[in-house]
Amino acid sequence: QVQVVESGGGLVQAGDSLTLSCEASGRAFSNYAMAWFRQAQGKEREFVAAITRGGGRTRYADSLKGRFTISRDNSKNTMYLRMNDLKPEDTAVYYCAYRMVSPFDDSIFVSDGNYPNWGQGTQVTVSS
Repeated sequence: QVQVVESGGGLVQAGDSLTLSCEASGRAFSNYAMAWFRQAQGKEREFVAAITRGGGRTRYADSLKGRFTISRDNSKNTMYLRMNDLKPEDTAVYYCAYRMVSPFDDSIFVSDGNYPNWGQGTQVTVSS
């Protein structure tokens, strides 16, 4: 069973950039479709971006297209979220989510209900 640890969060100013990492332990990282979600204080968890097991396809929340980029390096067992031009409304805990898929399944999942496995989250705080 793969377990993940998110890192890279922190306190930044509006307009800054951050790259979050989700590093997995265990085998067969490439058998997992993955995604980033976030949850701001007092708000529901929301979808940020998702990526297929091989990294060939990605999906983004409409409001974040152009500023956020999801990627993965299966040789390093790591998924990334590059966030540019950060805004105070991006302040949230960012979670890595993952689910196992079959070896030839190139599906992409955008609902949190599709992901049975989650990391502990990393806090991103953007000051104005």
